[in-house]
Amino acid sequence: MNTPDYPNDAVDQLADLFHLLGDPTRLRIVLACLGQPTAVGEIAATLALSSSLVSHHLRLLRAARIVKAERQGKQVFYAAADAHISTLLATMFEHIAEPTTGIDP
Repeated sequence: MNTPDYPNDAVDQLADLFHLLGDPTRLRIVLACLGQPTAVGEIAATLALSSSLVSHHLRLLRAARIVKAERQGKQVFYAAADAHISTLLATMFEHIAEPTTGIDP
């Protein structure tokens, strides 16, 4: 079987992205940002988390280019960085929703 040859740094970056999204709190924060740009306070209230905890996770997610920030007046609104993030998550949710056969091919 011929496997694709990806550069090690790309593999490392992808592993870091999955590591960040592997935390349920961070994943919920990203999901909260998918529909429309959302303020930290709104994310915190929706997820019953402190604003400081949400801000901490958003800093990590921004550094990994998973979310982007846009300042509007005194508030900062967060959204998915691009369509790749929402597509990736939608595809993964489709994957876990598939029935399992219990037998590996």
